[in-house]
Amino acid sequence: MKLFKYALAGALLLATASGSAWAQAKEYLTIQLKDGPVVVELRPDVAPKHVERLKALAEKGEYDNVAFHRVIDGFMAQTGDVQYGDMEQGFDASAAGTGGSSEPNLPAEFSDVPFVRGTVGMARAQDPNSANSQFFIMFAPGDFLNGQYTVVGQVVEGMENVDKIKRGDDANNGAVTEPDRMIKVTVGK
Repeated sequence: MKLFKYALAGALLLATASGSAWAQAKEYLTIQLKDGPVVVELRPDVAPKHVERLKALAEKGEYDNVAFHRVIDGFMAQTGDVQYGDMEQGFDASAAGTGGSSEPNLPAEFSDVPFVRGTVGMARAQDPNSANSQFFIMFAPGDFLNGQYTVVGQVVEGMENVDKIKRGDDANNGAVTEPDRMIKVTVGK
């Protein structure tokens, strides 16, 4: 009887441990660039609504062919304007960076996760609750963004491909002429 109790306890422990591992499974977004893939480990633990939005837009193909419309050397590369940034359907260089998706804006999900090289954060207007579809990838640390912008993930593979994204004009707030694009964005690795 004792042996049965130990076996049952062991089975329950194993089931609980594997259930916890399943609940903590990592989520990824893969962005195909001209120079290769970029894998972002998403952070639903700190920004669940924003992560869900990114995944939903990627699953619908809305990020495919969207321009990196604002790229500032030593700072970040911004993309994700699905309204005006699709370089195959309706691209408008003068409006890229002002649009979003057909979904409503999201409330801020600020955290204590710092902005370091490779951090992916949500772009927004002055209103902290105005993030929608646009996001940016950090080339370098940006402590001044900490607690001010929502962190949604971290590049875990392919940062060398991010480094090759065409830079914008410093005199024009990083606006890019003939910008690079996200060729394809998929959920998963």
